[in-house]
Amino acid sequence: MKVIAAYLLAALGGNGSPCADDLKSILGSVGAEADDDGIELLLSEVKGKDITELIASGREKLASVPSGGGVAVAAVAASGGGGGGGAAPAATEPKEEKVEEKEESDEDMGFSLFD
Repeated sequence: MKVIAAYLLAALGGNGSPCADDLKSILGSVGAEADDDGIELLLSEVKGKDITELIASGREKLASVPSGGGVAVAAVAASGGGGGGGAAPAATEPKEEKVEEKEESDEDMGFSLFD
């Protein structure tokens, strides 16, 4: 991820085709260790490609990745929807318990600061 971030920073800074030395310079400026193999792999994968097209294709790929939020809702609806013919029970939100904070006093400790 550090190498990708350095590449994106170089591209954002106006360098249309960052080289390995550019990425090493960026990584070195923030105290990160430069991974030569990772840099070469990234540069070989993005060689000749436009950064905006790479980002757009990455967004398309991420759109198909489940984020986990809809799975629990679907499971609740599926488990409560069969049987009696009535409407599925509504998903209940967990109730937050209000915890009243009690001020600590010297009496609780058995002594007073000003004794």
